[in-house]
Amino acid sequence: MQKAKKSAIIEELQQKLERASFNVLADFKGMKVAEFTQLRRELKNAGGELIVAKNTLLKLAAGNTEAAALESFLVGPTAIALGYQNPVEIAKILAKYAKDKPDNFFLKAGRLNASVLAKQDIIDISKLPDREVLLAKLLGALQGVPTSLVSVLSGIIRQFLYTLQAIADKQDKR
Repeated sequence: MQKAKKSAIIEELQQKLERASFNVLADFKGMKVAEFTQLRRELKNAGGELIVAKNTLLKLAAGNTEAAALESFLVGPTAIALGYQNPVEIAKILAKYAKDKPDNFFLKAGRLNASVLAKQDIIDISKLPDREVLLAKLLGALQGVPTSLVSVLSGIIRQFLYTLQAIADKQDKR
């Protein structure tokens, strides 16, 4: 490869690595082109991207980025999945492929922001509920506290009114 072409590839990879908050390295040995194309399509629909590049170019591109922590895993055929939006969705897609095709596709390691993830960590992330479900649970929890407070306070006021009514009724009977 020409030096200018290599430097252009490295520059493009570096920009993508800096933009991505979630990276996963995977070995794709023996995968068919149709399966690989389908995986790329699914990742693109989920706000991600799957790139195959030479390990040396990936190491040079990762240089000063947070992805540099994954350099030790760049051995053998390596595809890197980049997640730009929802890491849970990307992890679900990759974990599904790793489970369905254990002989042809397996996860090596990953990175979420500055944290290096093992294969099991990526699988654990894939088991998380979707973002909307988590936000709904949070909203429900936040709404529950004020509602409970209002119920408790209204109960105190109601008891106070019952007590006043009982005193008034007692006064009327005399």
